[in-house]
Amino acid sequence: MGDSPKRWRLILNGKSAGDEPLRAAVAAMRARAIALSVRVTWEAGDAERYVAEAIADGIDTVIAAGGDGTLSAVATALAHRDEGADALPTLGLVPMGTANDFADAAQIPEPVADAFDLIQSQPARPIDLLKLVANGSVHWAANLASGGFGTQVTVDTPDGMKKLLGGLAYLVTGMSKLGRIEPLRARIHGPGFEWEGGFIALGVGNGRQAGGGQALCPDARIDDGLLDVTIVPELEGEVAATLATMLTDGRHAALDRIATRRQLSWLEIDAVEPIVLNLDGEPVESGHFRIDCVPGRVRMHLPPDCPLLLNR
Repeated sequence: MGDSPKRWRLILNGKSAGDEPLRAAVAAMRARAIALSVRVTWEAGDAERYVAEAIADGIDTVIAAGGDGTLSAVATALAHRDEGADALPTLGLVPMGTANDFADAAQIPEPVADAFDLIQSQPARPIDLLKLVANGSVHWAANLASGGFGTQVTVDTPDGMKKLLGGLAYLVTGMSKLGRIEPLRARIHGPGFEWEGGFIALGVGNGRQAGGGQALCPDARIDDGLLDVTIVPELEGEVAATLATMLTDGRHAALDRIATRRQLSWLEIDAVEPIVLNLDGEPVESGHFRIDCVPGRVRMHLPPDCPLLLNR
């Protein structure tokens, strides 16, 4: 891939196709002699096709413009390739989703022009991806797999409410569900770790948060080769108060008080009945899951002081 001029390919979630600040920022980058072309996703499979096209075109950097789902779709398309990370385009992110959980935890700026400046100025760093296998299919994610209460909140929050309230929509939906939480029963195990019982929330993090700011894996890093696992067991008594604290504050203390937490290179989940894990916005239902951390699978442009990096 040539160094001059830089060739960028923006893969844009179709919901944001009319965004005027984005149009202005694209024009500004082109004025800096960056060859920036745009592709708009409309249906399933578009990101995979656009990434393959970008590689064939010799693109230097592929940029996901959207929320966690768009980032995951582009990262997945890169992860599916046979080439190693060094042979693939680097990955950038322009946050344009409802909650932008990965971008928020990574401190990627939301103003479009600032996000472009970051991609141009900061070298790409190797980051891990989360690989999930269920029902014979392979799924990838950059951020987090979650199950239980938080997953149901994300699935049940209406699109109209998300547009109106943004991340607050998840809190409103969550509070409405506090009185009817049913624990999910499963056996969860990994290297040197075994847990069995009922849980109301589960987080398996490459990143730290999901569902509009629920920090289920507050200490996760995206370059340590490990998954951060948080299991919130079924509780007696003050369930509403505890979960309300988690939703509104995301403080470490709320999790530390009730949760089981481990760092593992892989884990397996065997559920008594099929459960749904939310994988960066993609619901996957199964009775058995295998989740691995795949170290350094892609190279991503991140802030130099990014809290998600162990090796800054």
